Amino acid sequence: MRILMLNNEFPPLGGGTGTVNRALLTRWARVPNLEIDLVTSALGKEYQREQFAERVQLHFVPVNNKNLHHSSNRELLVYAARALPYALKLQRAQKYDFVFAWSAVPAGAVALALKKLTGLNYLVRVCGPDIPGFEERYGALYPILSPILRATWHGATHVIAKCDDEAKMIQRADARVTPTIVPNGVDVDAFKRAQIPDDGALRLLCVARLIERKGQQHLIQAVKRLNDAGTDVILDLVGTGDAQETIEQLARELEIAARVNFVGYVPRQEIAEQYARAHVFVLASYNEGMSVATLEAMAAGLPLVVTRTPGTKELVQENVNGLLFDWADVDALTKHLQFLATHRNIARAMGRASRGRANGFAWENVANEYLRLFSSVDEKASAKSRLSVYTSPDTSQ
Repeated sequence: MRILMLNNEFPPLGGGTGTVNRALLTRWARVPNLEIDLVTSALGKEYQREQFAERVQLHFVPVNNKNLHHSSNRELLVYAARALPYALKLQRAQKYDFVFAWSAVPAGAVALALKKLTGLNYLVRVCGPDIPGFEERYGALYPILSPILRATWHGATHVIAKCDDEAKMIQRADARVTPTIVPNGVDVDAFKRAQIPDDGALRLLCVARLIERKGQQHLIQAVKRLNDAGTDVILDLVGTGDAQETIEQLARELEIAARVNFVGYVPRQEIAEQYARAHVFVLASYNEGMSVATLEAMAAGLPLVVTRTPGTKELVQENVNGLLFDWADVDALTKHLQFLATHRNIARAMGRASRGRANGFAWENVANEYLRLFSSVDEKASAKSRLSVYTSPDTSQ
């Protein structure tokens, strides 16, 4: 089976979608009768190729992204304009069985155009911001994009959501679409267990792009309140983004800059160390699909303090492995963090529950779910040639 994949982001470019793409490519590379070409964005101005694995090749079209963690509207349009003719060239050279688009915009729009031009079927996986209403800063764009999004969904053999709430958001935008749910995953063995001490400063960790939707501004306000109450906390913010200067200024204005570490971008091979030195994971986001960072925090054995967003109910059992609050509710966020700072034994118990829950989201299981979808799309696939990824024995307990 030969698959053409389209994704405008791939590490180090982008966020969770690129991270998931790479994790799954690593698993799919083990499948003998599966060949994959991924067309993604080049950071520079040149077309490039890279051999990811024996049967997996990466193709980079020049987009010249200015920001590693966020693509501008111009960059999304440039990707679409260059990915389409490049994908057509690849299809003429080596026929694909179908296309897998990692977002409705821009990848899904390219897949829809390919279908109209070549007849190639495609699957599309929603990434969150490509659902109308998901992100406030795109509010003015959604009326323009909605017809494209609906056309992309209707043209796909499968529309893939990561959780039940995300699927419901899609159906609110278009009741005719019935999404297929495939969750995100995590490699539990790649993360050391965090150690939560009985006393001393409580180290908070947020791994997310520094943009308004991720809510770091509310977390800064909670740290201010905790500091004023005499609670010893330190906050590590891993990531960069458009709102970094604003968030840094807020920390200075609230006179807690010494309590907040702006760690910046951390390479994937080093990210586990950030979780291992933390005591509590916090994500104050306005909206998520199924947060990769939250899954990683679970794998590291951290208690979770996160907002009620799509994907939360699958990951967080309230008062068992985490505590929940609503967007912008700084009072509840502060209360939760104060509780964990003064009840370290409960924080440790929640961390153990997180680690155990993470074991149910192994990447191998996720990869096999997708492979079953691939086989259903490829009409030539037979029961004899069903694709699967070898799942190693669980040694993470």
